[in-house]
Amino acid sequence: MLNFQLSDKQETLKQQARKFALEEVLPVSWDADESDDIPISVLKKAAEEGLMNTSIPKIYGGRDLGLVETALITEEIASACPGIATSIFDNSLGAEPIILSDNEGAKQKYLPQISQNFKLICFATSEIAMGSDVSGIKCRTEMNGGDYLLNGNKFWVTNGGIADFITVFATTDPKLKHEGICAFLVEKDWDGVKTGIPIPKMGQRSSNTAALSFENVAVPRLNVLAGPGEGFALAMKTFSRTRPMIGAFAVGAARSAMEFAIEHVKKRKAFGMTLSNFQSLQFKIAEMFQKVETARLLVLKSAWEADQFRDPTVSASIAKMYATESAWEVVDEALQMFGGGTDTPRCFPLKNFSVICVCIEFMKVPVKSNG
Repeated sequence: MLNFQLSDKQETLKQQARKFALEEVLPVSWDADESDDIPISVLKKAAEEGLMNTSIPKIYGGRDLGLVETALITEEIASACPGIATSIFDNSLGAEPIILSDNEGAKQKYLPQISQNFKLICFATSEIAMGSDVSGIKCRTEMNGGDYLLNGNKFWVTNGGIADFITVFATTDPKLKHEGICAFLVEKDWDGVKTGIPIPKMGQRSSNTAALSFENVAVPRLNVLAGPGEGFALAMKTFSRTRPMIGAFAVGAARSAMEFAIEHVKKRKAFGMTLSNFQSLQFKIAEMFQKVETARLLVLKSAWEADQFRDPTVSASIAKMYATESAWEVVDEALQMFGGGTDTPRCFPLKNFSVICVCIEFMKVPVKSNG
């Protein structure tokens, strides 16, 4: 029999994340978006409360939570600010290749630092010429004695400007496509590593995004997460396990926009009655609710499959597509419901609603996908 009920622990975790979103994220979301700056203090508080680095195993100091639990946390935080939620979850994305790798030395050295010492890690695959086509990577690596030398550039790297560590995917020869791809763990302060200025974006401005360059960066064997030909598979496994969270970002944003709209139509009056009495708006809210509920179920299904060690690639891709498309539709409808009217600013904090609008618009841009 199927059971769609959250356990007591999951419900407690969800409420903890909701409290954090309301008390820590929501108050700073507008200013962070307006200033195009990431609130590091919020990320640090999230780490202190166990709402960050959730997938790191306990033996390395983490909580060892499943993706279902991570999805619950992500939705709640994204309901207050999808941008901040993105930067909080990005540590899980950056650490996932280490967790999935066979490099026990790297796990013992770096995972405790990430989970216990508030060290940030980012995930670098995308490049100007290949977008998210991992097999088209041009960033080069070559053997140099016992080490590897890394040369090239990465673009659209979430948390790239603030991270302490970087999981980097490079190739021994671009002509080899996926057969030449390797994966490395690079420390930001190594010689030859440079960070670009924050990349201006339409939305998600409370999440740092930057370019990274590598010039003759020496990577020791300890920091090789996947050798030539093994990096592509590691990247795909990482994507399949982290892709459900893109859907969770969208579910949180859509749910928040829907709640803003419901609150508004309950208070706003026209033709002698509140807007909530108009059947056409009731239909719209019903459709919004359906889309939020459906998207959440798809996200949780794909997260559950990953937790059961099944291949969640198809389910996660469906969840990501449906949730982000639905979020845009829900936010667009909510925006129409607010419409004009001089009393609107008194009805609801539109500044936070605006943050959700621009974040959802940015989710529609395909060039920045998974790091």
